[in-house]
Amino acid sequence: MIDTHCHLTFPEFAGKVPEVVARAAEHGVGGAITISTTTRDCLAALAVAKAHPNVWCTAGVHPLYSDEGPHEWENLRLVASDPRCVAWGELGLDNHYSEPGAEVQRRVLAEQLGFIESAHEGGGGRPAIDLPVVIHCREAFADLLPILRRTRLDPSRFVFHCFTGTADEARRVLDFGAMISFTGVVTYRNAPEVREAAGLVPIERIMVETDAPYLSPDPHRGVRPCEPWMASVTARRLAEIKGMEWEDFCRAIDENTRRFFGVEA
Repeated sequence: MIDTHCHLTFPEFAGKVPEVVARAAEHGVGGAITISTTTRDCLAALAVAKAHPNVWCTAGVHPLYSDEGPHEWENLRLVASDPRCVAWGELGLDNHYSEPGAEVQRRVLAEQLGFIESAHEGGGGRPAIDLPVVIHCREAFADLLPILRRTRLDPSRFVFHCFTGTADEARRVLDFGAMISFTGVVTYRNAPEVREAAGLVPIERIMVETDAPYLSPDPHRGVRPCEPWMASVTARRLAEIKGMEWEDFCRAIDENTRRFFGVEA
C-alpha cells in the first residue's frame, strides 16, 4: 500500500527521508506521496520525489500558508509538469484557525483554482497538465463545496484528505463526487463520528494516509513524528470498520490509489 499524504519536506524528516522510506517498506507501505504546502515547498517536494523511486509529490498552496506570498504560480506549473508530480494541492479552506483570515484564504484559493483550470486546458503553446486535486477542508464543507462546484474541474478528480467530519458531511462530499481519505484520527477513541463516516464511504471511494508528521494512529497516538509506515495501522483499522478481510481491503485501496494518482507501490 501507499501513504497517499505525508509531508517529507517538513523539519521532522530533515536528513532522515531514506530511513523513513525504508522503515515504511518494512511495514508494507511501499510508497508515499509527499504533499506540497507552498510554491517554494513544492520545489523541495519534487527534489525528494526525484531522489526516491517510490516517493511522488504534489504542487499547491495549503490554506494555512495562503498569507505567505508572493505566490510563484509558475513554480507549481514547473513541478506539475514533471512525471514525479501526481496531483495539485493541497489546497482548500480551513475555518479551524482564525489566521490566515477567511478573505485571504478565499482569494488565494480562487487564484489557485483559476491557475489549475488554465493549466488543465493548456493553450498558448503550453501542454495541458491534467492532474487530480488534493483538498484540505477543515470545518469548511459548507463554504468549500459550492466553490468547487463552480469550477470546470471534474469532481471525481478531487480527494478530501484527512477527513474529520461527520457522516452527513461525508455524504455531501460523496454526493459531490469526490474521494475521501482517512488518517489516524479514525482510530481515536474520541472520534466516533469519523468512524461512522468511514463506515458509509463506498470502498471504491476510500484512500488511506498519515498526514505525517502529524496524527499518529492508536496505539501510537502521541508518538512524534508520525511516519508513513503508520498508514498500515490506520488501514487495518479501516478494514475492520468496513468489515473486510485485510487482503481484500488492501487490494481495493491500492486500486483506488492507482486509479486516482496513477501510482502503485
